[in-house]
Amino acid sequence: MSTALPLVDPAPPASKRGRTTPPRHLADLDLAGRRAAVAALGEPEFRAGQVSHHYFGRLVRDPARMTDLSPASRERIAAELLPTLLTPVKELSCDGGTTRKTLWRLHDGARVESVLMGYRDRVTVCVSSQAGCGMGCPFCATGQAGLTRNLSTAEIVDQVVWFAGQAVDGLGPDVPSRLSHVVFMGMGEPLANYNRVLDAVRRLVAPAPEGLGLSQRHITVSTVGLVPAIERLAGEDLALTLALSLHAPDDDLRDELVPVNQRWKVAEVLQSAWNYAARTGRRVSIEYALIRDVNDQPWRADLLGRLLANKLAHVNLIPLNPTPGSRWDASPKSVEREFLRRVRSAGVPATVRDTRGREIDGACGQLAASENRPQLENRGLTRLGERGKAEQ
Repeated sequence: MSTALPLVDPAPPASKRGRTTPPRHLADLDLAGRRAAVAALGEPEFRAGQVSHHYFGRLVRDPARMTDLSPASRERIAAELLPTLLTPVKELSCDGGTTRKTLWRLHDGARVESVLMGYRDRVTVCVSSQAGCGMGCPFCATGQAGLTRNLSTAEIVDQVVWFAGQAVDGLGPDVPSRLSHVVFMGMGEPLANYNRVLDAVRRLVAPAPEGLGLSQRHITVSTVGLVPAIERLAGEDLALTLALSLHAPDDDLRDELVPVNQRWKVAEVLQSAWNYAARTGRRVSIEYALIRDVNDQPWRADLLGRLLANKLAHVNLIPLNPTPGSRWDASPKSVEREFLRRVRSAGVPATVRDTRGREIDGACGQLAASENRPQLENRGLTRLGERGKAEQ
């Protein structure tokens, strides 16, 4: 059962929304940059450490609660370094409150989403890196909406800090009270916003008070396969997990499901993933959304197994969470089980992703889409579905 917490949305009329640069926030800066910014306000540099300790160490986002600063100092610093970046528009929860999704309004009226998931052994937040997405994958709610803009470093980090605070407040008796994992699998293509995403990662892994002090190994960055960016990420000397959204093992279908495949084909994308694994020693997660009669045929499971055999990879099969108005649906459980069996029979580790959040528009972009329009367009779905049936 899901719980909805409706909030007043103070978004300005569309005609008055400007696509301006997000205001500067302390999370946009490293500790040295914060010291310089505080000094420029006429405050002693140690104030930067105090404010950073509140934000990253104590997860305090409200300047009024930073009572070890004088009211005058708080006012100056808050105006320059602690602007409101995220305003919650709607909050939904299910699974007894251990799964929570928030739709945010940004300073310019753009909407993004993030999801918190509490388990017995970990607490994970799925964050957005862009408002919308420009990759155009037709089965994805965010892809159907198109790209509005990149998020700033601080807009990304602030999603994590918000939910880290919720974890501390408690998600349930059997859930840890500390956020431990971050996945860049929300709205947007993270590697298309490369510099800001990497800056956000560095804030997340830096020890407090510079950052949140999370483990690099507990951060996953997803991509549809931007090969130059994957190669660049491999050289960053970070132990992040790379998640490759493959969704089809053959170029013919992937050209349509993941349009960027028209630029970088399956073989080239997979080679960049293996290069990443070799450089970092990290196993690559191969994301595969199972779509009924489109990409779930037994021969595609066999082909996927052959492509990944003896590679440092794990297949994450994802039951499709259909977007509003879409004619596509998740594969039947019997088909899902057979696909999983065939991949595993090639010696490739594979699991089926937990379908948490289905009743609260769990797939990225669904909540924003449901707020903005009653139905999404059915772009090309019928043609792909018919072709999938013909190939069986």
